[in-house]
Amino acid sequence: MNIRRAKQEIMNTIAAYLEKDEFGDYRIPEIRQRPVLLMGPPGIGKTQIMEQIAGECDIALVAYTITHHTRQSAVGLPFITEKEYGGNTYQVTEYTMSEIIASVYDRMEASGKTEGILFIDEINCVSETLAPTMLQFLQQKTFGNQKVPKGWIIVSAGNPPEYNKSVREFDVVTLDRVKVIDVEPDFEVWKEYAYGIGLHNAVISYLDIHRENFFRCETTVDGKRFATARGWEDLSEILYAYEALGKKVDTDVTVQYIQYPKIAQDFTNYLELYYKYRKDYQVDSILSGTIPEGTLGKLRYAPFDERLQIVSLLLSRLGGRFRAVKAKDTETGHIYGFIKEYGFELQNGPEEESGALYEKHLDDLKSRVQKRVDAGQNEKELKEEYRGVFRTLEDWMPQVKSADGEVWEMLKERFSSVRAELEAEAEQTSDTLEHAFDFMEAAFGESQEMVFFITELSANANAMWFIGEYECPRYYRYNKALLFEDRSAEIRKQLGEIRGGMAGENHYIP
Repeated sequence: MNIRRAKQEIMNTIAAYLEKDEFGDYRIPEIRQRPVLLMGPPGIGKTQIMEQIAGECDIALVAYTITHHTRQSAVGLPFITEKEYGGNTYQVTEYTMSEIIASVYDRMEASGKTEGILFIDEINCVSETLAPTMLQFLQQKTFGNQKVPKGWIIVSAGNPPEYNKSVREFDVVTLDRVKVIDVEPDFEVWKEYAYGIGLHNAVISYLDIHRENFFRCETTVDGKRFATARGWEDLSEILYAYEALGKKVDTDVTVQYIQYPKIAQDFTNYLELYYKYRKDYQVDSILSGTIPEGTLGKLRYAPFDERLQIVSLLLSRLGGRFRAVKAKDTETGHIYGFIKEYGFELQNGPEEESGALYEKHLDDLKSRVQKRVDAGQNEKELKEEYRGVFRTLEDWMPQVKSADGEVWEMLKERFSSVRAELEAEAEQTSDTLEHAFDFMEAAFGESQEMVFFITELSANANAMWFIGEYECPRYYRYNKALLFEDRSAEIRKQLGEIRGGMAGENHYIP
């Protein structure tokens, strides 16, 4: 199955394991709560989805890569103690608490959450001395003589033997005690994720054409060559950073992330053309409503892949705007929730100075977010989500403290300004989308390029959210008229023919 289905399966498993009966006991007995064993190639997102799952299920997460541990750190260190048996005193070996089990209790204390996920990565790549401990862990949910606390779900991950020569196969006794989920790379699922987090469009558009290069892992006489989803995502980050610094990404940089030289060279050639077209066709001018002179004539004689590249550049800019509006909408929602809670207590709670109450509520909100970070949920996403919220609410604090009895009216006025900023940004984005449609109609009409444009908008969750919230009649009209789901197959076929006709590593260079 793909990683999206695997994520849903794990979430369903967690919901089932944490379901309680009318007496407050877990409906599925602990002994029947099989650990999840997630098996799949490296770099397809097995580790990454665990933070997402913890956040969406609102539970804690402790994650370990077990190959970084020795038997002593996993099980605990031995020490000698004395015990009495049958009236006689004996020296007995016991163990300190496992570092991993201790981390679970530390997480519970820091986050206040008593339920969570204990995630053990690379579980089938452990050393010979640690292998029996891992089998015991999967079979009995213990490290040494310490048991994983109730309410904590065990999820483990490993690579199939073809990707790692250190892999140890599990016996039937162990496999019969775990819930095995096999995961395979799936570009379409990854593309939805890539659009959602704003991966560099050069990466997305390149892989949309060269899907065979999304995941490649081969062993040759010269060693292993591979390209993974993790590599493409990390390459996207360095692309953004280098662009901000004014530096060039060449093949020597690309191959540091895409460790398959031919693919790295191919992408670098594509990237050069991507930047060239962005400059030559003045995409930002097009989206501001001005089609540069000569552009339509140039496109009329351009090859099909060049025309699609221009459409990809439009989609890239639009994608950034859709994502920004959605983030602003989320920020506005959090600010509204804060004002609503604060206003209710201000009007109905115990009498308290308005400024002090506001500060208390802001501290409480920060504490709740920090608790989620302490629980092991995605810190980067949480910081991005709340950074603007905290900045705005902190900026308002001096005015709240000096507003006396006018604080509620002042906050309503301030929130109206926040809402107006959101509407202004959404309106500007709607105009940008309309300008894109103006250009598409003028340049291509109801052509395959328009099919591609509509198809990619439909694949972008942020675009669909924006169109659902703010409407775009032309999207719905073309979506219905072009039957893009059927005609997109024609585009794939034509792209395949173009790829098949290209020879050599430098086929992107005009």
